[in-house]
Amino acid sequence: MNPNSLYTRRQFLEQNALGVGSIALACMLRNDGLLATPPAVPRMAQSFDLKPKIPGTRGRARAMISLFMHGGPSHVDLFDPKPELSRRSGGDYSGEITFSFVDRASKKLFGSPWQFRQHGASGTAVSELLPHFAGIVDDVCLIRSMHTDINGHEPSIWSMNTGRAQPGRPALGSWVTYALGNPSRDLPAYVVLTDPGGHPVDGARNWSNGWMPPLFQGTVVRSREPRILNLDAPPFLQGELQRQNLQFLEKINREHLARHPGESDLEARIASYELAAHMQLAAKEALDLSGESEATQKLYGLDDPITKEYGTRCLLARRLIERGVRFVQLFVNGQIWDNHENIRKGLADCCRKTDRPSAALVMDLKARGLLDTTIVHWGGEIGRLPVTENHGAAEKAGRDHNGQGFSTWLAGGGIRGGTVYGATDEFGHKAVENRVSPNDYHATLLHLFGFDHSELAFHYNGQPQHLTDGKPSRVIHEIMG
Repeated sequence: MNPNSLYTRRQFLEQNALGVGSIALACMLRNDGLLATPPAVPRMAQSFDLKPKIPGTRGRARAMISLFMHGGPSHVDLFDPKPELSRRSGGDYSGEITFSFVDRASKKLFGSPWQFRQHGASGTAVSELLPHFAGIVDDVCLIRSMHTDINGHEPSIWSMNTGRAQPGRPALGSWVTYALGNPSRDLPAYVVLTDPGGHPVDGARNWSNGWMPPLFQGTVVRSREPRILNLDAPPFLQGELQRQNLQFLEKINREHLARHPGESDLEARIASYELAAHMQLAAKEALDLSGESEATQKLYGLDDPITKEYGTRCLLARRLIERGVRFVQLFVNGQIWDNHENIRKGLADCCRKTDRPSAALVMDLKARGLLDTTIVHWGGEIGRLPVTENHGAAEKAGRDHNGQGFSTWLAGGGIRGGTVYGATDEFGHKAVENRVSPNDYHATLLHLFGFDHSELAFHYNGQPQHLTDGKPSRVIHEIMG
């Protein structure tokens, strides 16, 4: 070209469009800290994607919904009746206790203020606080012998959610996504549904990918509309122009990746950009409840202001699983189950918010033929002590933390319904029979998904890492159907 000739903007773009696109992509990757690894830096031998993967063995489960109840639901008031505790209520407990709040502690035994009754063909005893859970006891396995042996919230949450009592490791949802991939091209593999009251304690670390590529991090769906921001392009970019732009971006992304093979973080970032494009239509449809029948909405409690919000999220979880999402996790705000005082009101409020929607989720999945392949988990990170905190006036009575024994329940995906597994002592303080650790829980889940917990590994810092962290872990075959 003659250096003295005019060079229009259109001519520049026509001849350099690919270069401009690469510069734009490089800027985005630099801002995210994801530029290609320099040659002198050792690279991981692994390459990652979200293509659906076949497990090592024929697993029953294909997806999971975790209803995580931060704060420590009181098992002795909900799932684990203790007649001896009630009989000796007000007397002194003779055993050793580790208190989290010594200044408010007492050793006065505190029998549950609520009655327990047997339900279902299994005859499982359930508190009057959970009338809807009582209706699904024949579909669930109630584990009464969970333990972390840690009283603090965060270390116990990390144990239950990541396999080790320290931060920085991938969450359970990340492991499941890494192991099985994503059957949906249009929706995230791992979705987090947060509470409008705010994030749970420890915030985004609950759904962190840890040292895995960001491809395996949980995608947060907002608690209020719009549930996902910026799904729609500006009006002047919509339609055919947007389609062409996305095709062009995909082309230059793939060419850039071809020049940097084996860069897992780059692969993850490109996959995220492509997923965002696919979600523009699929996510709107998945999150739209207007097509659900009145009967279904009533089942989840959308007709009641107390249950409407949590019921909406449970219904969204079903819709996401139905459309191929692999792992959905629901959180409550803060730690509402942390009933250190006034447990009579606080615990009842928690149950009114969550009981009906949680039971509805199991019933709805079962009615649609999805429960056979979908694991539903309900539980927190600790339980509560059998003694009174703030002992004195009845309206002030509460319970301190207890990581030595607590309850959780599972349904679907190969779990044997109508089963009660394990036991705590006569006061509900410590797990004493068929004790279940977080690592046992994780080993069992992975088995249901078709994986051996000791073989499913992610190589990090030159070492194979496992969800069960190499600790003694056992698959609990007794709770499987």
